[in-house]
Amino acid sequence: MPDVTSSYVPEHNGRARSTEVELARLVAVVQALREHCPWTAALTHESLTSYLVEETHEFIEALEHGNSSEISGELGDILLQVVLHARLGEECGEFDLAMVAHGLSEKMIRRSPHVFHANGTLQESFPATIAEIEETWERVKAQERAASRQNTVAPSQQWSPFAGIPHSLPALAMAQKSVERARRASLPVPAGTLPSPIETEEDLGKALFGVVLAAQGQGLDPERALRHAVQEFQERSQGASRQ
Repeated sequence: MPDVTSSYVPEHNGRARSTEVELARLVAVVQALREHCPWTAALTHESLTSYLVEETHEFIEALEHGNSSEISGELGDILLQVVLHARLGEECGEFDLAMVAHGLSEKMIRRSPHVFHANGTLQESFPATIAEIEETWERVKAQERAASRQNTVAPSQQWSPFAGIPHSLPALAMAQKSVERARRASLPVPAGTLPSPIETEEDLGKALFGVVLAAQGQGLDPERALRHAVQEFQERSQGASRQ
């Protein structure tokens, strides 16, 4: 194991010379912490969950501020979560960081046939529009889901266009994701109504905030209410997909 306490990483113009070297150093640092730091040694996949959520929100906030130093730092905190989870998996003999990276690379190649051949080499030509790319991506994902259903889903279970949407998502994010999935599956989606003309995201934000204010003024929970409405929408759409 390398001496993680020393600055053994070669420097060039103030920057690490190799991404590979820096990632290897980070893996070694996390391994040392797991072996010698009681707090880090006590971490589990479950206990890390809240940290991942917190770090993700802090990264989004850094993006909104537009500070490159903050963005880099928050990305590092998210990367730490990935390396920690991979280390826990390695200790259990389930997976390691190399397997995680390999699986991700394979998935990106598989889902991007507009860029890569099946063996990972580049195509000779590339699509001209984003619409073509999105169509290809969704088609490959649908093929993967179909193959997964054949291998793992019991005959009594029904496929859902909303499979994979985390139930822990905030209600508004869940609503947006559910509508996108329904439209991609060519399921009926109501047009929706707005309380007043909306021309900008600022207008929309004020309208949404107004709904929250009105709901709380009447003792209603807008998060729970929207979550229930989204669940009902998913159930109706799921029924339509079976017809």
